[in-house]
Amino acid sequence: MLAKRSRQAVFHLLAILACLISIIPFYLIVTNSFKSIAEASSMSAALPSILHVENFVTVVATGKLGTSFLNSLFYATGSTIIGTLCAAMAAFVLSRNRSRFNRFLYFFIILGIALPTNFFTLTKVMQITQLINTKIGILILYAAGQIPFGVFLIYGFLDTVPKELDEAAIIDGCGPFQLFFKIIVPLMMPVLITDAVLSFLGAWGNFIMPLYYLNNTANWPMTLSAYNFFDMYHMNWNLFSADILLTVLPVLFVYFAAQRYILSGMTAGAVKG
Repeated sequence: MLAKRSRQAVFHLLAILACLISIIPFYLIVTNSFKSIAEASSMSAALPSILHVENFVTVVATGKLGTSFLNSLFYATGSTIIGTLCAAMAAFVLSRNRSRFNRFLYFFIILGIALPTNFFTLTKVMQITQLINTKIGILILYAAGQIPFGVFLIYGFLDTVPKELDEAAIIDGCGPFQLFFKIIVPLMMPVLITDAVLSFLGAWGNFIMPLYYLNNTANWPMTLSAYNFFDMYHMNWNLFSADILLTVLPVLFVYFAAQRYILSGMTAGAVKG
């Protein structure tokens, strides 16, 4: 009993340490976003002597965050809808038709979770398709990057949905699309919401793709807007921190608002029927 309690205490201490390590960067961003230029120059953990709320006004006015916010919203929302829908349809077909080829195809798709992106080849493809420096190009890249994890997540959930429902719907006259959208999709809502929220968060915080494939600043999302703002103001860490905080706040809001859906979607497969 004593050994078990000792192990639990060690695990709790490790968890607390991990939480502190993850919170420190966010704490530095928050505190320095309210400091003056001189106070924020060292990015110290000290609290600001005076709260400079005008930093946020300066960031919004000079950083064109309104346009960047709309761009991020377009990229994240559009890619989430496309990626989640494609992943759901692919997972349904692969799950219901367990042939050897479909099994290979499933593992081939989910390899995208682990394999790194070949940016040289991807750049060539973007050039050939004339999608570089376009909003549609970034939208497609985000959606394609979300599909492997979405297929993996939804495929596992579909194992808990009985095939007898498909057979009953087909006997009642449902076609393939009616079967999927009217029967299967409502049953998959917990895992679809989970995949959609995670995809949205990933697309909103993506930095590499727009950095490589968007040259026009009018198309930049909020993540690149922060990069550009730092380049403009050099060592003004207070304004840079304020910009980062404004970029992160929508992500935090979405995550906390949908947290219970994420948890229910992750656990639904273990407790369903």
